[in-house]
Amino acid sequence: MWRLGGGRIRTLVVGLRSTSTATAAVSSCRAVVLPRFGGPEVLEVRPAVSVPDLKPRDVLVRARAVSINPLDLRMRSGYGRSIFEPLLPLILGRDVSGEVAAAGASVSSLVVGQEVFGALHPTAVRGTYADYVVLSEDELTPKPPSVTHVEASAIPFAALTAWRALKSTAQITNGQRLLVLGGGGAVGLAAIQLAVAAGCSVSATCGSQSIERVLAVGAEQAIDYTAEDIEVAIKGQFDAVLDTIGVPETERTGINLLKKGGHYMTLQGETASLADNYGLVIGIPAATAILLKKQLQYRYSHGIEYWWTYMRADTEGLDEIRRLSGAGKLKIPVEKTFSIAEVRKAHEMKEKRIIPGKVVLEVN
Repeated sequence: MWRLGGGRIRTLVVGLRSTSTATAAVSSCRAVVLPRFGGPEVLEVRPAVSVPDLKPRDVLVRARAVSINPLDLRMRSGYGRSIFEPLLPLILGRDVSGEVAAAGASVSSLVVGQEVFGALHPTAVRGTYADYVVLSEDELTPKPPSVTHVEASAIPFAALTAWRALKSTAQITNGQRLLVLGGGGAVGLAAIQLAVAAGCSVSATCGSQSIERVLAVGAEQAIDYTAEDIEVAIKGQFDAVLDTIGVPETERTGINLLKKGGHYMTLQGETASLADNYGLVIGIPAATAILLKKQLQYRYSHGIEYWWTYMRADTEGLDEIRRLSGAGKLKIPVEKTFSIAEVRKAHEMKEKRIIPGKVVLEVN
């Protein structure tokens, strides 16, 4: 748990260990705080928010850029309130790129001053909209020199979400076919690039404004879902379907286009929404029952595997994401940047869809 507090930013470096890590204390820093759920106007930029002490495997990162994910907007509006409301105030944000400011006693792979990027788990209470961010060692990886902090901050949460679905769940391999429903968003673009790097052929649906972008990152076919019948436009069947939209229509389409033994994966699982509506005690068992029912239903009716998929930290995934981004083979285009002080404006423009692509907050 962390506390809101007063005082200036104070940094105390107390020494280097033989493992090339350092212990340090930053007592407080500027952060964007969510004191209650609501619209962009509830976000507060506070000059002095307490920073927690580092646990043995924690890393303190001096943030240089943090990206805005759809999850941030949903959490600000109350998504996940059954979990987060008792913990208010929160700091939003999952992605970060910056430099290591200090490291816990057991950290061995990162050193003070090293440029890193990474992402927190979706349920983290103290997020990345801050001057200083605390992540565990396995949530970070060295930033390639060829990638800027702004570019790097747009990648890890989306790419790890896609990695979890494609590698951990579907276990895609060379020569397989992947369909991405909603390929124009950050997770969709990451999934296309990860699958292409693994030797898969990829088809994707998207809006007309994203056709060129989807093809540019390696998709063999991009279907404008607003102008074409997807099931008519797409030929053949797929080994895996990643549905980033998660409405009944896309679920039906994805299921129908899968081979027997294939994997359908949606980002829109019902666990959080059911917990919000009915409380944790009823909601989580209800979500588990719904998922199990769907898994059994589709296994027997279509011979396919059905999954709700979520992001999680994965050191193998982060290593691959670092390697591909450093080689220019994994990019999430950034549409616009704001200063962290303009966070309300950034959230408002994303919520109204004035900016369709990725938005990053620069931390100066």
